[in-house]
Amino acid sequence: MADQRRSFPRGPRGPRGPMRPKRPVARADTGERAAVGARRPGLRQRPTGRAAILVVVLAVLVVSYASSLKAYLQQRHDMETLQTEIAQRQSSIDDLQEQKKRWQDPAYVEQQARARFGYVMPGQIAYVALDSDGHRIQPESELGEPSAVGASKKPTAWWDDAWGSVELAGKPPAQDTSGPATSIDGSKQHSD
Repeated sequence: MADQRRSFPRGPRGPRGPMRPKRPVARADTGERAAVGARRPGLRQRPTGRAAILVVVLAVLVVSYASSLKAYLQQRHDMETLQTEIAQRQSSIDDLQEQKKRWQDPAYVEQQARARFGYVMPGQIAYVALDSDGHRIQPESELGEPSAVGASKKPTAWWDDAWGSVELAGKPPAQDTSGPATSIDGSKQHSD
């Protein structure tokens, strides 16, 4: 009884017995054998658990990034609004500083006193111009910025002016020799 061992069939075993070899699927129309794991036409693959988890993770990422993007865009809009407001206030500050400089000029102060209050210097006679309805006529012109009076014309050197007159003397402008116009309405410009 020494050697009474039972012999079992050798080979791969699964959890429920020996594993069966996979059979290749035969195609009905050609008779060829398809590769193992190939899809049959007309059958859909079912989504796996991994695919479902991936979809859920992507949805969470999209929602979180969308809210962050919305907050980012709102903050940019707020920053642009504040920068516009800062520029407007800076412009207002510049205008007030210019007005403060104007009040430093005695001629401007005198002009404002005359215009607003009707003041005149001692020895002067004030005249008030009235329109046909008896209302005071306001003057059209005002005293401008003192620094802007000479700012429009840049000074030039004397030799530039002298050389310009030499060039003008060498090339006088052409004179119009066509004669006077024959009519005022302009239909006949010149008589030939």
